[in-house]
Amino acid sequence: MAGRLLLRGMLAGIAAAALAFLFARVFGEPQVNLAIAFESAMDAAAGEPPEPELVSRGVQASLGLLTAAVMYGAAYGGLFALVFSLAYGRIGRFSPRMLSMLLAGAGFLAVVVVPDLKYPANPPAVGQPETIGLRTTAYFEMVVFSLCALTLAVLSGRALAVRLGNWGATLCGGAVFVVLVALLQWALPDINEVPDNFPATLLWRFREAALGMQIVLWGGLGLVFGMMADRLLGRGAPRYG
Repeated sequence: MAGRLLLRGMLAGIAAAALAFLFARVFGEPQVNLAIAFESAMDAAAGEPPEPELVSRGVQASLGLLTAAVMYGAAYGGLFALVFSLAYGRIGRFSPRMLSMLLAGAGFLAVVVVPDLKYPANPPAVGQPETIGLRTTAYFEMVVFSLCALTLAVLSGRALAVRLGNWGATLCGGAVFVVLVALLQWALPDINEVPDNFPATLLWRFREAALGMQIVLWGGLGLVFGMMADRLLGRGAPRYG
């Protein structure tokens, strides 16, 4: 059963990635082009020669973006299916569709929202080449720690459910998550490399597009996988065991 769910998860991830690709083409690529134009103008003003274009913008915005989105979606879809197979029937009597949407929402919160609060997406022309290692490491640490905080919050809620009831346990689990995330964000270094003359509107719209792409990806994954899992597992509440 886990293998069949894994296949469906990867297919759902690819379908969700295709939707995210269309969103990025419409809303994200125009902001990337504007940011690249700004970077080129700053380099020209500083007298620096343009960097050689190893891959054309046309390929980057079409085949390159689609390939990256599909690989990303397939990987996340497979991991999503594995988490679903572990959670189904063990964290509550949810239907496959409901559990899929709940997990998608939790994944979006832990993998996207929490890291972006500390390290939001930046367009081209933002960030120094010498700090790319620090920025990459800090971001992935935030993702891993956020997932760990979410796991601890869920386990805390389950442990307190008998004593406090579902509502009280949910509130306590949420409080644990917020406290852990706040500590993590305080402990990790701040990184702010946005040039003073970078257009604020362009930065905001780029980050809106990046967040919107993630919403489409995770929402599509939850919806498509939920429908596939519902057909495989049957309708109605799951059985424990």
